[in-house]
Amino acid sequence: MLSEGYPGAFLPNALEHYYMEIRHVEGREDVRGVVRAHGLAWREGYDGILPEDALESQPVDPTAEELEPWVDGLAENEEGVLIAVDEGEVQGFVDLRWGDAETKEFVADDEVELKAIYVHPDCWNEGVGTALLESGLELLPDSVDTVRLEVFAANDDARQFYERRGFEHTDDREIEIGDGSYETSIYTLVL
Repeated sequence: MLSEGYPGAFLPNALEHYYMEIRHVEGREDVRGVVRAHGLAWREGYDGILPEDALESQPVDPTAEELEPWVDGLAENEEGVLIAVDEGEVQGFVDLRWGDAETKEFVADDEVELKAIYVHPDCWNEGVGTALLESGLELLPDSVDTVRLEVFAANDDARQFYERRGFEHTDDREIEIGDGSYETSIYTLVL
């Protein structure tokens, strides 16, 4: 995976007085960092929403076998994935899907799906998610005017994050994870 086409950004973080780099994934170690940030955020962010076995199913120190699907999946959408890096460590990532990339059924062909933003829990409330979202939106083709995403209805922190950034709650649905069914909320941002 190469980082062509996006010059990257160095963003100051006033709380910690360091500079965070926003860039595309550049190799397997970046992917390993994405998996770690995802797994830790999943476990902490969905605690009380999803059952323990679902939380524990997300790796934080992936084996080669666990890493491979992530390498393949991120390679399929290189242009839409950005990572936040501080001192060589991935702090979070954003995954936006459009064009030929696979999106969920509630996303029209001419729209973008914000598939994921996950930030390492140690970096929550430090501007990492906002920086990833803003940098990701800058990547979008000019022809795109609508971004949609799905969050667990019970995830008040995520709902508030998106609402503060201009997304509007536009629909509800249910998804299946393991043996359970969970209510989700669809949010829409018109650019």
